[in-house]
Amino acid sequence: MATGNKQHRDPARRDRSQRDGDPPEFVPGEAVVGTGRISAARMVKPVLPTLPFTRSQLATLDDALVLASRSASLLFGVYLGDLGSDTRGRAEMLHDSMGKWADHAVLVAVSPGQRVVEVVTGSKAAQRLPDRGCKLAVESMVSSFKAGDLAGGLTAGLRTLAAQTD
Repeated sequence: MATGNKQHRDPARRDRSQRDGDPPEFVPGEAVVGTGRISAARMVKPVLPTLPFTRSQLATLDDALVLASRSASLLFGVYLGDLGSDTRGRAEMLHDSMGKWADHAVLVAVSPGQRVVEVVTGSKAAQRLPDRGCKLAVESMVSSFKAGDLAGGLTAGLRTLAAQTD
């Protein structure tokens, strides 16, 4: 127990010392309870998650997904997030979760924190989209990602993938 230290442990009250005999100064939301302890209620502002894209970027990305799917007659999907330690395995698992559409699907999985891009094609999609086309798409995405344009990179990658289909 420290002696001589009359400062309150609450950061909001830390800078206000109280002299013996003086009535305590309270801020709104503070009260003395029956045991003599000071109870304090503080307003907590919720921290809202920030989204990686603006509404405009989301609309552009959605349009790119629709146009790529229509022009190539394949189903394109995008995953953005952590892929874990086995990035390829996780991307393949995500692709497989497309169910009955997986054979005709192409998944672009991007983990910005890991600096990883994986392109997974289903068996039917792989017959129409050569590895060379996937590499070109990844290169176009990476160059935009390096410039700090995540949405633009994904959009360019989808356009490139669609253009490379046979």
